[in-house]
Amino acid sequence: MARQLIPRRTFVKDAVMGGAALWAARPGLASLRSAPAAAEARIEILPDEPIGVISPDLYGHFTEHIGGVVYDGIWVGENSPVPNIGGIRKALVDHMRRIKPSVVRWPGGCFADSYNWRDGIGPRDKRPRRTNFWVVDNGLRNAPDGPQKYDPNAFGTNEFVRFCRLIGAQPYLAANLRSASSRDFYEWVEYCNAPAGRTTLSDQRAAAGDTDPFGVRFWGVGNESWGCGGNFTPEEYATEFRRFTAWVPDYGVPLAFIGSGPSGDDVDWTKKFFAHLTERDKGLLGLLYGWGMHYYCGTSGKGQAIDFTEDDWYALLAKAVRMEPLILMQWAAMAETDPKHRVRLAVDEWGAWHRAGTEVDPTYLFGQTSTMRDALIAGLTLDIFNRHADKVAMANVAQLINNLHSLFLAREDKFTTTPNFHVFEMYAAHHGGQSLRTVFSVPAIAQGQGREAGLPGLAGSASLRGKDLVLTVVNPHAKEAREAEIAVRGASVKSGRVRVLRSDDIHAHNTFEAPHAVEPADGALKTGGASLVHRFPAASVTRLELTLS
Repeated sequence: MARQLIPRRTFVKDAVMGGAALWAARPGLASLRSAPAAAEARIEILPDEPIGVISPDLYGHFTEHIGGVVYDGIWVGENSPVPNIGGIRKALVDHMRRIKPSVVRWPGGCFADSYNWRDGIGPRDKRPRRTNFWVVDNGLRNAPDGPQKYDPNAFGTNEFVRFCRLIGAQPYLAANLRSASSRDFYEWVEYCNAPAGRTTLSDQRAAAGDTDPFGVRFWGVGNESWGCGGNFTPEEYATEFRRFTAWVPDYGVPLAFIGSGPSGDDVDWTKKFFAHLTERDKGLLGLLYGWGMHYYCGTSGKGQAIDFTEDDWYALLAKAVRMEPLILMQWAAMAETDPKHRVRLAVDEWGAWHRAGTEVDPTYLFGQTSTMRDALIAGLTLDIFNRHADKVAMANVAQLINNLHSLFLAREDKFTTTPNFHVFEMYAAHHGGQSLRTVFSVPAIAQGQGREAGLPGLAGSASLRGKDLVLTVVNPHAKEAREAEIAVRGASVKSGRVRVLRSDDIHAHNTFEAPHAVEPADGALKTGGASLVHRFPAASVTRLELTLS
């Protein structure tokens, strides 16, 4: 996470994005072809045109030592009156298990490039307090002293891995490249993965109660190295990447190094890094498992997270769907050096970034309350990842709790889900399915009155596992429902069920006082025959689970 919103990171040049014509030709987004008379739209799913398996890693998460993410979010301490499992908030664990998380990134973000992992190991009462990277932010300057400003390091490597194990996720550790050495990096790998009894570091891990190695596979080599991670040039970063990843012992774990990739549309960073990395040896591409890309769609217009106009609604959703051309843009840039695409993208930070004012505690820097608008952003984005399952290896929404685009809000003993959580729970049905080319034939949302060019009338993705088909669809229109004929080429729909997340109020959100204000509901679905017709409510996210005959 960058220290502040900057134009290169948050907004993409309109000239690069291409406008409405770009969406018209893209499978999974609205096509401008006319639909059959029986319905105003048509969705055709093509089982004979598979894209790739939808890895659960596309539904990853991100946790940083910033604001209320770790302290009072994930970590409350063993002696807290808040129900906990070894100091980790129990309500969070229970809810995370429901969405089947695959991978969680930690400890940053910008925080990672100021973090010394040794500060977070050993007896907790002997760990040092350190000034948090984010203490210089204006949002914390006048805040009282506390863990948000001076990190007590109560939550370190062992605690994070235990959290991952509790929720069934793999840990993804982001290493400090800006202010630590390559030796610090490979010794962190040793601490995590060396068998007990082999080295002093593995003995230290065992002494903390974790005899078995952590088996950490995913390692980020720096974070936003073009900015808060060191202000490197792409050539300088490529040199550092080679140095940090050279001859790292794996202890039997197939290490997956993720490079600090571009901010949004910065293809220059990608092209120069790839060229410099491989200038002496093309085989060095084998060091790179994933190429990190960050993209946030930022609030513009009237207000912040819950105070926005209908025009603001359309403007932000239009920014969200720019994720797709960004993926295609970076994929093409990578291909100039890697034409066989041995390296895939890792969008390890994404989400909506709103102005301050809706955080549940004033010290929760970048904390925000998510509404139905954010839920639709989540659905639109996850559908994009599904449609490009052959290009994106991992994605991590930013961030898990009490921050940007969070799934949860918590303060002391209070806890609630946000609408984003329900989207992730609904979309978990895609995990491990084969992504299928899906053609949406539906008029785009009309321009004018604040509606943005290129915003599809409907958008979604489909996946197949055996004879079980999952179709997720977002209707971005703030007021109008959309009826669509759904056809599966070469198959009939035997039975099905539907779940929909919607509200009559586009500003609807959950609070501690009203935690169930926004929840999905199951509905009736008429099936039988080669196709079916379904009405998608305005401003909704829908999941259809269909059994094919």
